[in-house]
Amino acid sequence: MFSVTYAQLNGWLTAFLWPFVRILALISTAPVLNNAAIPVRVKVALGAFITLIVAPTLPAMPQVTVFSAAGIWIIVNQFLIGAAIGVTMPVASAAVDAAGEYIGQQMGLGFAQLYDPRAGGREVIVGRYLNALATLAFLVFDGHLQLISALMTTFQSVPVDVNVMAAASHAQGWKTLAGYGASVFSTGLLLSLPIVAALLVANLALGILNRTAPQIGIFQVGFPVTMLIGLTLLQLMIPNLMPFFQRIFDSGIAQVGRIAGAMF
Repeated sequence: MFSVTYAQLNGWLTAFLWPFVRILALISTAPVLNNAAIPVRVKVALGAFITLIVAPTLPAMPQVTVFSAAGIWIIVNQFLIGAAIGVTMPVASAAVDAAGEYIGQQMGLGFAQLYDPRAGGREVIVGRYLNALATLAFLVFDGHLQLISALMTTFQSVPVDVNVMAAASHAQGWKTLAGYGASVFSTGLLLSLPIVAALLVANLALGILNRTAPQIGIFQVGFPVTMLIGLTLLQLMIPNLMPFFQRIFDSGIAQVGRIAGAMF
């Protein structure tokens, strides 16, 4: 007769549940994987499938009862670790959104906004366009697979029994994540700088033209001219966007390792 002891059942449950929480936290925060169009059941099934594959390769789990106070605290820590790792890539994509915001405002398309279910608010249409390109590039470069692979390596650098909220040394990991968030503005400005600078020169030229020939009616001509210049430059910049997106995503994957290393 087949019998299972409580210790065996607890060991099987901990070997699955704690890695599952970390992986599911990543899926709920990582780009593409956290898309609202993907049903919750699919996300949970994907997390369970990945956990079943990687669980046998993970180090031994701590001998703690799952539903004890210590076990619940481990679950909270796993969620925080997975969410911190998953947030790094949305920070990278936020730089693309910031670039679209800068370009749209300079082109005079700041009022042209669409509802973005991903962000839960309205976004400049140029930002939506660049974000769609960045999402496709993320999939082409296997960014989702690299992110999952980076998460698997964190089980070695950040063991399951690590308390990321207790020791002061673990605060360096959260500080690293916050510092990486500050790069959104600089990266977005760097991405949008060619178009923003060209549109600034165009606006200066239109201002000089308005002073020399007021009868032209620069207010009627200026908006179509700046929009045409902006769209033309954006079209010319697209072939050079893919290498830039790849550098952003590679930087995000590398940042995952730095954050994980700083947490332990």
